[in-house]
Amino acid sequence: MDTTTPAAGPLAGLKVLELGQLIAGPFAAKTLADFGAEVVKIEPPGAGDPLRKWRLLKDGTSVWWQVQSRNKRSVALDLREPDAQDIVRKLAAEADVLVENFRPGAMEGWGLGPDVLQALNPRLIMLRISGYGQTGPYRDRPGFGVVAEAMSGLRHLTAEPGRVPVRVGVSIGDTLASLHGVIGILMALHYRHRAGVGQVIDVALYEAVFNCMESLLPEYSAFGAVREPAGSALPGIAPSNAYRCADGGYALIAGNGDSIFRRLMAVIGRTDLGQDPALADNAGRVARVAEIDTAIGDWAAGRSVDDVLAALDQAGVPAGRIYTVADIAADPHYQARGMLQTVRMDDGSDLAVPGIVPKLSLTPGVHRRNAPALGQDTDAVLREVGLSDAQIAALRERGIVAGARA
Repeated sequence: MDTTTPAAGPLAGLKVLELGQLIAGPFAAKTLADFGAEVVKIEPPGAGDPLRKWRLLKDGTSVWWQVQSRNKRSVALDLREPDAQDIVRKLAAEADVLVENFRPGAMEGWGLGPDVLQALNPRLIMLRISGYGQTGPYRDRPGFGVVAEAMSGLRHLTAEPGRVPVRVGVSIGDTLASLHGVIGILMALHYRHRAGVGQVIDVALYEAVFNCMESLLPEYSAFGAVREPAGSALPGIAPSNAYRCADGGYALIAGNGDSIFRRLMAVIGRTDLGQDPALADNAGRVARVAEIDTAIGDWAAGRSVDDVLAALDQAGVPAGRIYTVADIAADPHYQARGMLQTVRMDDGSDLAVPGIVPKLSLTPGVHRRNAPALGQDTDAVLREVGLSDAQIAALRERGIVAGARA
């Protein structure tokens, strides 16, 4: 394939070796694969990546797997075995990027640490995602995204005042760490282009979430302010909240810009508030947020969600409804933006999956192949690093490698 064509993707020719499992590492590799990188995923023989069996299964495999592992090749390899570790070293010697999200020390225990792999391949970029990072007093603790969300301060804020904190609803800690990892890889590739050497990218789950916590720390440092849960409101920025409507639904209304606030007040028939000099800026509105929220809430309570959104849209006030996945699947804007893609499964059925982001004008991401069966590409990949069919057969006989399941 001509790697200069848009269909090849901006990362065409980039060789990525994925040693992670579940969410954080594989999501980073999936993002690279969507944009043309050649990703070889290493999985343990037998069960494979545990994500294959997470949540709802179709024909024994999670439908989530079809999103997380699209555009990848699967090699079933037992990393506990010295012969398998030798194969990984061969693969790493030819790779541009290695992604792993094991507990710190695991790779070193297998003889696959940066000291070994970068000695074989000085241009290798290693992304290492873990709960607490590769250094520090907590490095050896097991860390999942939910723990990182709590440690970062996010979980404390995701609650109604006085009630138990709740999780966001998805593995946001893992995903944020993955995206930070992808950013690190792209920066490391840019540096390698100039300096000719790779480097190690150390991403801690809790740090990735903490990096998104906005003014949390400086407010504590400057004022001793400990930000507390505020439910659907946005503390310190007003008005911005969810308002119950006559049909029982909620409209999220963000009228916190100065001119937007005046337009919002005109729509709800409260020009007295809109023209009040004390409410002309955010500081004044924050001081009287309860009064403003009551005025908006009283107006919304007499109208359906559709009527509220139609009126605010006409006035240029940012507002929206709370979507379920059924709303998403039926939404024309999602469809127009290519965010609802349909892929043909191996059994001939169709499956809707999220589209690819971000959207590049010249080299957009492409769904090139479905997620692989466990070990589907073992033989082909091992031949590419010089193993003969006899050697592969001997490794399979010993249970060190495996091919695709029937």
